[in-house]
Amino acid sequence: MRTPRQGAARRGRDRRARTLPARPGTPRVPGTPPSVAVVGAGIAGLAAATALAERAVAVTLYEKRAYLGGRVGGWPTELRDGTRVTMGRGFHAFFRQYYNLRGLLRRTDPGLERLTGVPDYPLLNAGGVRDSFRHVPRTPPFSALGFVALSPSFRLADLRAMNPRAALPLLDVRVPKVYERLDGTSAHDFLDAVRFPESARHLAFEVFSRSFFADPRELSAAEMALMFHIYFLGSAEGLLFDVPRAPFPTALWEPLADYLTRHHADVCTGTAVEHIAPAPDGGLVVASDRDERHHDGVVLALDTAGLRSVVARCGQLGDAPWRERIGRLRTAPPFLVSRLWLDRPVAPDRPAFLGTSGFGTLDNISVLERYEDEAARWNARTGGSVVELHAYAVPPDAIRDVERKRLLDQLHRVYPETSTATVVDARHEWHDDCPLFPVGGYGDRPTVRTPHPRLVVAGDVVRTGLPVALMERAATSGFLAANALLERWGVRGQTVWTVPHRGRGALLRALAASGRTSAVRGRSD
Repeated sequence: MRTPRQGAARRGRDRRARTLPARPGTPRVPGTPPSVAVVGAGIAGLAAATALAERAVAVTLYEKRAYLGGRVGGWPTELRDGTRVTMGRGFHAFFRQYYNLRGLLRRTDPGLERLTGVPDYPLLNAGGVRDSFRHVPRTPPFSALGFVALSPSFRLADLRAMNPRAALPLLDVRVPKVYERLDGTSAHDFLDAVRFPESARHLAFEVFSRSFFADPRELSAAEMALMFHIYFLGSAEGLLFDVPRAPFPTALWEPLADYLTRHHADVCTGTAVEHIAPAPDGGLVVASDRDERHHDGVVLALDTAGLRSVVARCGQLGDAPWRERIGRLRTAPPFLVSRLWLDRPVAPDRPAFLGTSGFGTLDNISVLERYEDEAARWNARTGGSVVELHAYAVPPDAIRDVERKRLLDQLHRVYPETSTATVVDARHEWHDDCPLFPVGGYGDRPTVRTPHPRLVVAGDVVRTGLPVALMERAATSGFLAANALLERWGVRGQTVWTVPHRGRGALLRALAASGRTSAVRGRSD
């Protein structure tokens, strides 16, 4: 049995992290195991498949791609010089608040030794202002206060001009209450109401909205407020993060695939699910491009477009209102990831990751040899660097060659030494499959449970009722989807953890409550 100290270590450093035990039940399915199809092998699908397979459920994991991990996956490619390397969809930060994702990774890496900490999270503005989270205190509210005090982006005159009353909702973020209050407002309009300094806006707030690959004018303010809670005023884990020491397949997903196989899961990569229909016995029939199988339950762990497509093709799934809500889900604008293999190194003081603002469409720069072993070997052998550039929320009608050139030009502007480097090879990834959390869109987002009792949904678009986001929402929803099915068979599911589910301190909560009271009085007047 795990001791309280060990349990706290699994959650992280924050003693106020919230534990949500699964409902009581047997540890494993007795007798003949029920079968469950998990459709989609991104983080959500892998979490669901893991929780189910560990409890002796017969799991079939379907993934149309040849690799696992979804948007955090990777695949082999060969450079012009014959070097075999791994390409992926870009840099991902594994924050210490990602308790459930990190718990999933601990299945094959108990000490999380395949992750390494990034020493800083610097943010650079085109005007030359540079911010850092390295020395910011972790414990709220000192984290937010410390960032303001240490940041050159905040001037005294700007702080005096802010509207603190408009910012009070950030002091006590609760789910789903935050959506009831702020989902009808855009992140951009919320920042305007707060009169947040323009010089600090991207560096302190819009960095979160850009994490959703969305323009702040389209993003729900509730989603941005939730991020503020997760990283600043709700959690004591801070804003520094870890990254994998090796490419995603090697560090994360190949070990997990072996783990699932040892638990008798059938991992079917390169297999697209074409149709799902309810069966007369209450189960569901899943037809793939390989075969047709009957299952006692199904987890739909797809991206937004994939979920819309499956539901549209499978007219017997759910009821009409549910299907209509799924049909209204939207994807965020396209994003571009350019990875460049250079013939010479970037300057030695360049960080592993740099967030940028005001450099055209360039949102961040990663120097992979600072943390990834494959890129480090390239650096040692050639003396060059492996650099990755991200552009989020690119206009859908953008000309791809032009956008690639613009990113390279901005790299030269931010890191001038790269202007004389030769690009030995490059890979460019364009995608538009991330969920959009638009103003007023919370009600359309699916919950884990659906109108069909044996059909559940998981993914980063899902409403969980918990303070989670991005990769952590995917992992959490995957575990919750597995739990919903396990309940039917009287099996105890996966305990999940989150950051605190309300404002950190009684005083801050009281201030937020006074702001809500004043707003109600203002409307009544």
